[in-house]
Amino acid sequence: MRTGTIHRVTGETDVRVTLGLDGSGRCTVNTGVAFLDHMLHQLASHGLIDLEISAKGDTHIDDHHTNEDVGIAVGQALAQALGERRGIHRFGHFVAPLDEALVQVALDCSGRPHLSYDLQIPAQKIGSYDTELVKEFFVAVANNAGLTLHIRQLAGVNSHHIVEACFKAFARALRLAVEMDPRRAGAIPSSKGVLEQAGA
Repeated sequence: MRTGTIHRVTGETDVRVTLGLDGSGRCTVNTGVAFLDHMLHQLASHGLIDLEISAKGDTHIDDHHTNEDVGIAVGQALAQALGERRGIHRFGHFVAPLDEALVQVALDCSGRPHLSYDLQIPAQKIGSYDTELVKEFFVAVANNAGLTLHIRQLAGVNSHHIVEACFKAFARALRLAVEMDPRRAGAIPSSKGVLEQAGA
C-alpha cells in the first residue's frame, strides 16, 4: 500500500493527514470547514483514495489558514505516498460534468509544481466558504505534491456545481495518473530516468 502520513503544526493550524493511494475511497474528514470537507469527500470517493484528515485552525478569523494548510498537508502526504513515482502512469486527464457545469483537469506527477487555474465562479461564497479559497487549496496541493496541474472551466453558472465538478475531475485525473502501469514494470516514467522530488 502506498501511503503518506503528515502531522503539520503551525501557530495557526494543527493538521493531520493520512492518505492511501491504493484505497477504496474510505473517507474520515473533519477540518472545521464544512464545504472543504464535502470537497475532500469527492476527492476520496472519485479518486479511490483513502483519506483521514483532522484539522484545528483559527476559523474564528476565517477559513483561509485551515484551507491552505490542509492543502499543504494533502500535497505532502501525496508526495510521500508516491515516493520516486516508479511504475505510475504519471499523466492523468478527466472532464467532469455536473449538471450545467463542465470542468477539465489535466495533470502530470512530474515533481515540478505548476498550477494553471481558470475557474470563473460567480458567487463570492458557497455557504460560509470563500470561493477564492478553491485556488489556494490547489496551489498548496500542486506545490507540495509536485504536480503540474491545469484546471479549465468549459461551462457552468452554478458556483457549487463548478467547484464540485473541479474536485471530481481532479480526483479522476489523479487516479489515472497514480495508478500502476503494468508495462512500466516499476520503472520511473521519464526519458531522463528520474523525476524531481517534491520538497527535496
